[in-house]
Amino acid sequence: MDEEEIRQLEEVKISGESVFDGALLHVRKDEVTLPDGKTAVREYFTHPGAVAVVPMTEDGCVILERQFRYPVGRIVTEIPAGKLDSPDEDRLAAAKRELKEETGYEAESWAKIGDYTPAAAYSDEVISLYLARDLIKTGRDLDEDEFINLIQVPLTEVVKQIMEGEITDGKTMAAIFMTARLFLI
Repeated sequence: MDEEEIRQLEEVKISGESVFDGALLHVRKDEVTLPDGKTAVREYFTHPGAVAVVPMTEDGCVILERQFRYPVGRIVTEIPAGKLDSPDEDRLAAAKRELKEETGYEAESWAKIGDYTPAAAYSDEVISLYLARDLIKTGRDLDEDEFINLIQVPLTEVVKQIMEGEITDGKTMAAIFMTARLFLI
C-alpha cells in the first residue's frame, strides 16, 4: 500500500469515549476525520485479541470441537480457540494454553499460519491462527462453564463440510483453508 492510497482512505481519530464496558464486550464511540475533511462517528467493539488452533494428527485428521454457542442458538463445530488474557499476552503461549485446556493435547510442532480479522467493520479483534502437529494427549482442563465434545475428522472431510455449509464458523473456515493450502494443494 502506498502513501497516496493511505491518504485517500485513512480516517483519523478526533475524540472518543467508552460507551459500554462488560466482561467480554467493550464498546467505543469515536469521532473521526474522513479523507475528504468531513467528520463521522465510528462505533466499535474493542477486544484484546484471540488465538485459534488447527490441531492435526499424524494421520491427517483435525481435532474439532462441538459446543453450543448461545448467540446463534445452536451447536457449532469449530477449531479450539480463545481470547487473550490481555492484549500483551504472547499469542503462541495463549494458543498452547487453549489447545491443552480445551482438547487435552499439547503439540511439539507449532507454525503460525496467519491472522484473521473477523469483523473489521465493527471490531478491532485479530485472531492469530496456528497449526499444531506432533500431538501428545495430556488431559483437558476446561473452564467450569465450558461443555465441549471433541471429534477427529480428516482434513479433506473438514474442507468438504465447510463447502457444504455444515461448518460455518469464520475462524475455522479461514484456518482450515490455510491449512488445506499447505497440505492438499
